[in-house]
Amino acid sequence: MAIAQLFTGANLFVLPFWALMILLPNWGVTRRVMESYLPFVALAGVYLYLFISSITPEAAQALSNPQLADITRLFADEKTATTGWIHFLVMDLFVGRWIYWEGQKTGIWTIHSLALCLFAGPLGLLSHILTHWISRIFFARSGKEAEAVEPSTGT
Repeated sequence: MAIAQLFTGANLFVLPFWALMILLPNWGVTRRVMESYLPFVALAGVYLYLFISSITPEAAQALSNPQLADITRLFADEKTATTGWIHFLVMDLFVGRWIYWEGQKTGIWTIHSLALCLFAGPLGLLSHILTHWISRIFFARSGKEAEAVEPSTGT
């Protein structure tokens, strides 16, 4: 399969998951789909294939002691750029899934954070954190227990 096809295929692969979380967050099918780790396994498998097939001694050296000029040269290669892009897709979707589940558990509105996460992952995460903080302040001031919107820390 050509690199351009893997790139396009990976982009298209993640869209249904984002659409479900953003457009139909409370649908039972969305909950069942988002419980699964299979989308991440599939994308991580493509990432692993590309990573292994694109690693060269030069790439290994650049990754072991990252310098901006070396990383820039590496990403000028289509295979390396596609590998990096799929890395973003996997991680952004994983963070989006976490935001989605936090919203399901706490009742905090997540559509804006998920949309930002789809297009600019860290901004979606920041948006969710700020929304969580604002929600805690609002619920604490309205007399409701702040713990009702406290997301798990994963510990």
